[in-house]
Amino acid sequence: MTAVTDQDHGQEQGEAGGVVVSQGRHVPESEGRWDDGLIARRAAALAMGPEDPESEAVPDDVRPQVEAYAPSGGPLRPRLDALRELVGLSRARLDGTTLAEAGRVLDEAAARQRLSSRHTVVAIAGASGSGKSTLFNSLAGTQISETGLRRPTTAAPLACSWTDGAAGLLDRLAIPGRLRRRPQQGGTEADEALQGLVLVDLPDHDSAAAGHREQVDRVLALVDAVIWVVDPEKYADAALHECYLRPLAGHAEVTFVVLNQVDRLPGDSADQVLDDLRRLLDEDGMALGEHGEPGATVLSLSALTGEGVGELREMLGRFVQERAAAARRLSADVDAAAAKLRPVYVAEGRPGLGERAREEFADRLGEAVGAAAAGQAAEREWRRNAGRACGTPWLRLWRWYESTRRPGSPDRAAATPAPAEEQLTARQRVEQAVRTVADAAADGLPGPWAQAVREAAAQGATGLPEALDELAGKAGTMGHGRARGAGDDADRGTAAAVGGGGVVATGVAGASGVAHSGRVAGKPPRPAWWPAAVLAQASMTLLQIFGGLWLVGQIIGVIEPGLLTPALVMLAGVIGGPLVEWSCAAAARGPARRYGQEAERCLREAAAAVGRARVLDPVAAELVRYREVRERYVTVTEFSTTGR
Repeated sequence: MTAVTDQDHGQEQGEAGGVVVSQGRHVPESEGRWDDGLIARRAAALAMGPEDPESEAVPDDVRPQVEAYAPSGGPLRPRLDALRELVGLSRARLDGTTLAEAGRVLDEAAARQRLSSRHTVVAIAGASGSGKSTLFNSLAGTQISETGLRRPTTAAPLACSWTDGAAGLLDRLAIPGRLRRRPQQGGTEADEALQGLVLVDLPDHDSAAAGHREQVDRVLALVDAVIWVVDPEKYADAALHECYLRPLAGHAEVTFVVLNQVDRLPGDSADQVLDDLRRLLDEDGMALGEHGEPGATVLSLSALTGEGVGELREMLGRFVQERAAAARRLSADVDAAAAKLRPVYVAEGRPGLGERAREEFADRLGEAVGAAAAGQAAEREWRRNAGRACGTPWLRLWRWYESTRRPGSPDRAAATPAPAEEQLTARQRVEQAVRTVADAAADGLPGPWAQAVREAAAQGATGLPEALDELAGKAGTMGHGRARGAGDDADRGTAAAVGGGGVVATGVAGASGVAHSGRVAGKPPRPAWWPAAVLAQASMTLLQIFGGLWLVGQIIGVIEPGLLTPALVMLAGVIGGPLVEWSCAAAARGPARRYGQEAERCLREAAAAVGRARVLDPVAAELVRYREVRERYVTVTEFSTTGR
């Protein structure tokens, strides 16, 4: 059946503002569409005469779309879902401009999926004078689009639909009803294959008229496929390749590139120009569909003489009947959006927090909190306590006397603020430790995620020095259970000492820069051999006293003379006392060292626990979030059909 239409009638209808002109009578459209039926179209054709080749304007189809686009079993849906999750997880880390293209693709994909899958929307685009309107008319089989020498000829997109049900798709393209046409169909196999085709003639992309290029760009972003029409003069135009073909190289599977006007080329010049066109497309990065490979279709024809138009019609027929153009277009759009997002999701190397970085961070915090100095202070305190218990009374009296003369001695030391230089150095050590671990974790990450990791570390570092010093005093309690089970009495004494109270460094600035007194919370415990050592020291003291009294008694005549025996007794006490003290000091070295090491370890573990809770855990959470979005990004790209 042949559909014919008067363009002047369509223009009059548009100028009348929604009033249909019929046989001299103005009938509002709201009263009904009398020309929708077969009899009405035949009557209109007879009224205009058989010579009128113009096709009929198709009224808006307001019927609901009964078949929506719903790809089943393909990779497009999981890719769209992954892209949607990717955008949702990234909104808090990436700015809206970065995610704008991905959001647009998701919106357009949702809009296209709600519309008919039985139709394939193909746009014909090209430069002025390339003959795209002539090709449009040739494919439609009738004079629909205006052609001529005046430029620009096509002022607005014009649509031609081979079947009903495409109103929603044309509404999405913002093509009004007065610019919607139907083709002339002859009932051939080629016409049957084109059932479902919606062909759109676009204005010139290089038009001098304002707004024409905006219309071209808007429609090209919405159609399922595009036919680029080039001519022998402008096929290598830089504007065409740089502005359209190269950016749309990933859409090769839904792209046709047609070399028109080959009737103007003599001999084998058409083949040479076509080969050069293929070369330019290859340089643009557009895959060519040759030898059964997916890619762009390139062919030559003459829309004026009809040479090659039948071949294009057959290709379009197969393309339309596959009903895969919309899915391919959306998949290519997803690829393009993913390619733009690649710099903010793909890391260099394998970023993360390794065990070595964690250990170095803990060591730096231990140094900042003074763990080594605290261990040394604990060891000295253990030895000092041993000296008090096992030392000779005379030496202990001398040490007490010396302590009264030196108020700053360890026995009288009090916690005093550290100098400003030490406070600054202590805080700088903590800040340096945080910066180092943040840099290690962010190494290789894309910019936004590296910044998020550093911000998480910096936020956790606020108040970290004070928190380290607060828990430093509890280090002994934290290490009590771990220190149990020592093999000998000395080790059990060490464990009890560490479990009984915290130990901090004498006169050493902590992580916050405040100096600690170095006193233990309770005296370090004594091993099992200490009572025997105390008894031996007491015996030596008694021998000295007994020998001295014996000698005094002989001198005053109370006891019979005999200096040798009391002298030997007194000498045994004098020599034995220091000997016992020296033996105790030698025996106390091992337990004191273990006590100091345990105190240092507990303080280091306390500092590491605080650093882990305040810095490492937030940093690890950011890395987990990055791995989540990276997995979504991999899902978006792993089913790519364009190789991007």
